[in-house]
Amino acid sequence: MAKDKNEANKRLIEKINDLEEDYGQTFSNTQKILLTTDGSITAILDVLYGKITLDTLDQHLENADEERAKLVNVDVGEEINFREVIMHKDEQPLIYAISHVPLGRCSKEVCADLLRADIPIGRILKNYKIESRREVRNIFIEKPNDTLKELFNTDEDFLARDYVIINHDEILMWIKEMFPVSYFAEI
Repeated sequence: MAKDKNEANKRLIEKINDLEEDYGQTFSNTQKILLTTDGSITAILDVLYGKITLDTLDQHLENADEERAKLVNVDVGEEINFREVIMHKDEQPLIYAISHVPLGRCSKEVCADLLRADIPIGRILKNYKIESRREVRNIFIEKPNDTLKELFNTDEDFLARDYVIINHDEILMWIKEMFPVSYFAEI
C-alpha cells in the first residue's frame, strides 16, 4: 500500500513537472497542493480563507452516456447525478467543479445531501464519516468556456484536475476541479 502511494505521488510530481515545462511557467506550492492533494479541496480552502461557501450552478439526474459511464465505471443508462458548482469566499470565485455520482452507490442520506445542493462533497463525506480515497487521474491546462469566462471574469487558461473518490473498491464519484492559472499563485 505504501509503495502504491509513493508511486502515485511520484506520478503526480512528474505530471506537475511536465505541465510546468509544457506551459513554460512554474506553479506555486499552493497551486501544486490544490492539483495533487488526495484530501479535500474544501478543507484546504477553509484553512486558506476561512469557511468557504458553495453555489450550485446546475444539478440534475441523467442517464449515463458512454463517456460518463466510463468515468464512474457503471453501465450505460444507469442513473447518475450531475452537479456543477462554484466554491467561493464572499463574492470571490475560487474553484469551479463538476461531478458525476452514480446514485446506486450512495446511501439515501448522502443522496439527499447531494441533491439538496450547496454542500461541498468533501463536507458530505466528512459528515457521514465515509471512508474513501481520492485518486487523481489527470492534471492539465484547459481553455475556459463561456461559463468559466463569465464566472471568473477572465479568459486566461485554467489549471484543472480530475479524480475519482473510491469507497469499498468502487468509484463513488468522479470530479473535475478548475481555477484560473493566476489564482493561488501568491499563497
